[in-house]
Amino acid sequence: MSPRNVDRDMQHRDQKISDILDSAVYTIAGKGIGATSMKDIAQAAGISIGNLYHYFKSKEELLDVLLKRSQQNYGELVRELERLDEPPLAKLARLTRDWLTVEENWALTMIRQNVRTSHLISHQIRRDVTDRFTDNLAPIASIMAEGQKRGEIKDGDPTQLAFYLVSLIQGLTLQKAPGYEVPVAVEAQSIVNLFVK
Repeated sequence: MSPRNVDRDMQHRDQKISDILDSAVYTIAGKGIGATSMKDIAQAAGISIGNLYHYFKSKEELLDVLLKRSQQNYGELVRELERLDEPPLAKLARLTRDWLTVEENWALTMIRQNVRTSHLISHQIRRDVTDRFTDNLAPIASIMAEGQKRGEIKDGDPTQLAFYLVSLIQGLTLQKAPGYEVPVAVEAQSIVNLFVK
């Protein structure tokens, strides 16, 4: 019998968790937090409910991990965007375009908002989701401030402007639920132009 490969086992576990989370996104967004059961998530992931409980003790834990992963990935993306050697308006257009083209963002936005407003979810998780959202505004606020220094972006609190932009693109994302899309073209540059001085 060959010895276990701990690294391979961890990679397999991480991949399985990622697969479960990916499968859960549309199920939770479509049914809602309260109506989605662990059985629903297991079915979507193509695993037994016992196997699902091997990875997650509860639906709340799964939601916490799902949103932490999503918000941390987004945070890395906006920090990388902030460091790009591009004009601020180009960075904002890139952020807007990229956000609006990721198919699952409507579902993640819906889940995030449901978690923040659901009394079924612990106060701590709701607080953590809100704190990560707020922290992720900082790189965008920095881009806004850079644009203000260059005289390209409207005056005002850069964090407030970042909040408005993110809220706008997330709100538009919610209009892209499959099968029920609002048939109006959304252009990234038109959104960014709302912030131009």
